[in-house]
This record gives sequence, structure tokens and C-alpha cells, in this order.
Amino acid sequence: MNAHYFFPPAAAYPLNRALFRLKSDPEYRQRFAADREAAMAEAGLASEVREALAAFDRDRLVGLGAHPYLVFMAELRLKMDRAPAAFEKF
Repeated sequence: MNAHYFFPPAAAYPLNRALFRLKSDPEYRQRFAADREAAMAEAGLASEVREALAAFDRDRLVGLGAHPYLVFMAELRLKMDRAPAAFEKF
């Protein structure tokens, strides 16, 4: 595994944009939590990407060009929304 930063490929822009929105956009995150398929369709994600994102399979997402930071933060924000008390001292 290459330990250095990599630049995500241009083809992964929709995935990284969706992850950024999950991290930063409460309304999009709420729509994703309520109906993942609809939110992923809204983001224009390919079926292979949808499958990996629905499962939040970090290794597959990174393999598809997702930035690791965005994968981590998007999943963390979803977890924070589901159980805010678990993160009150975070």
C-alpha cells in the first residue's frame, strides 16, 4: 500500500462530492439516512459505487477513488446523527 497522499481520479468526483455532502450538508445527510438509494441516485452514483457506499465499505470506497478522509468523516457524521449522546464529549 502506498503511504503517500494520492489525488482521486476525476471519475471519482461524484463519489467524493457525495461523501463531502454527507460530511457537510445536514439536509443531504438526513435524506441519505432516510433513503440511501434515492440520495445516491440524486448524487448520480454508479451502481458499483452505490453498493460500496450503502455498506460504507471503506476499502472498496477508497479503491473506487474516494478520499479516505471523506469516507471517515461522512461515516462519523452519520453515526453522530444516529447517536448524538455517544459523541457529546467528542
